[in-house]
Amino acid sequence: MEYDVRDINLADEGSLRIAWAASSMPVLRLIEEEFKVRRPLEGIRIAACLHVTTETANLVRTLKAGGAEVVLCASNPLSTQDDVAASIVRDCGIPVFAIKGEDKETYYRHLKAAIGHRPMMTMDDGADLVSTIHQEHKDLIDQIIGGTEETTTGVIRLRSMEKDGALRYPIIAVNDARTKYLFDNRYGTGQSTIDGLLRATNILLAGKNFVVCGYGWCGKGVAMRAKGMGANVIITEVDPLRALEATMDGFLLMPLQEAAKIGDVFLTVTGNINIITRQHFESMKSGVIVANSGHFNVEIDIPSLEEMSSSKKRVHEFVDQYILKDDRVINLLCEGRLVNLAAAEGHPAEVMDMSFANQALATEYMTKKGRELERKVYGVPDEIDNRIARLKLSIMGKKIDELTQEQEAYLGSWEAGT
Repeated sequence: MEYDVRDINLADEGSLRIAWAASSMPVLRLIEEEFKVRRPLEGIRIAACLHVTTETANLVRTLKAGGAEVVLCASNPLSTQDDVAASIVRDCGIPVFAIKGEDKETYYRHLKAAIGHRPMMTMDDGADLVSTIHQEHKDLIDQIIGGTEETTTGVIRLRSMEKDGALRYPIIAVNDARTKYLFDNRYGTGQSTIDGLLRATNILLAGKNFVVCGYGWCGKGVAMRAKGMGANVIITEVDPLRALEATMDGFLLMPLQEAAKIGDVFLTVTGNINIITRQHFESMKSGVIVANSGHFNVEIDIPSLEEMSSSKKRVHEFVDQYILKDDRVINLLCEGRLVNLAAAEGHPAEVMDMSFANQALATEYMTKKGRELERKVYGVPDEIDNRIARLKLSIMGKKIDELTQEQEAYLGSWEAGT
């Protein structure tokens, strides 16, 4: 079995951490047990390009239990947990191509190693896998039944491909499942981003002006957690509805150019390019901290920051300090990559339980239905979303009411009035 990890001897530590995560992923465990019996993915080759974490290890183990032949590569150069990668290879018998800190050349070499598996299904986080297949490996497309996409950035790219007529097989946007974005994006990103920021810097958030660029579900989560730790949270937005919502939620709202003058910490979480640019750097106070929790490191205009700087030095494991030509200092975290995965461990297993349960069941659905679907981006079917929510509630010991026949009839009628 071919693989490329930092050190296979790290597997013992990785195995313990994977088991710890599994204890907080009961929904996925139930699906794994079910998959062992039904084997719904028998003979399906899956190429997965995901963050190589303890939670991902439990997902690929579930896919294998369902009969799939899985290969895994990293969806981000800084998000791999090397001990976990080693354990997936040794203990699960799944090829992994991922090393934390790998350069761009190695990243794409690993991506192409996964593509060399000749997948029948793709599982992506950011759409690099799908994009590379469509651009450089078109000969494989006819054998691909479909795929899934985990994150907001990837869904944006895939919908763009669909709009341009470039998408050549169907994709389920797992990110758009309610049991994913309402919990993973909000509570997972919110907590793990603050965790990464504090691990990287050990700063006190109380009293700081904390600028959150973007008030989508991830931005909502970050803003909520920063406010809870005493920060003065400022939101910047381009969407008028989200801007209005941020205002109603009690946050300060202003253009980024104004926020740049007073912010102490800046966090981008938009899924777009060049959010913080030269004009913003020019207005920032000395000593500010700039970080990103969006999927790619394009939200911060790092090339402009490099041009503006007279020197740069690494002052902490995850902090690069840029000395500007006017002697101001700007501290960039994790090379502009996801601070929650580069400096911390990513989302808590409890929320990834629902996200990866969606991945597993969406993969089964796509295996059965993919050949019948158009070349579009689809949402997760409601029956899957609702099943996962009910499983999670049941495991948590929570009960809910059910509609009576009278109530169902009323909701399905139009005759009854005031």
